[in-house]
Amino acid sequence: MKFQKDETLFTGRLKSMVFALKGAFKLVTTEHSIMVQSIIAILTTIAGFYFGITRIEWMIQILVFGLVLSIEGLNTAVEKVADFIHPEYHKRIGFIKDIAAGAVFFAALTAIVIGCIIYFPYLF
Repeated sequence: MKFQKDETLFTGRLKSMVFALKGAFKLVTTEHSIMVQSIIAILTTIAGFYFGITRIEWMIQILVFGLVLSIEGLNTAVEKVADFIHPEYHKRIGFIKDIAAGAVFFAALTAIVIGCIIYFPYLF
């Protein structure tokens, strides 16, 4: 089967959006780390409504959710490609996967610090 690329502006973008939504759905329904982070995002959203955080705090909180979930999605993609290319343990593949996981760690640590900056004044 030959794949024909759709070059038209509207239908090409629409197809891209469908693929992106499919990928997001697969991430949320199959990857436990994304599930956990999505639950944390929901809980902090509830907390945001409860404490009445400011518009700026909402924007920063939403930006951080997007950052963490995006980096986690890229980490998952790196891991899947690495496992596909070399299913058995390999030192170099392990190194690559560790670096991708490290990127998630930095994003998550950033989210925790920002969450503390936003919510500590409301709690204490």
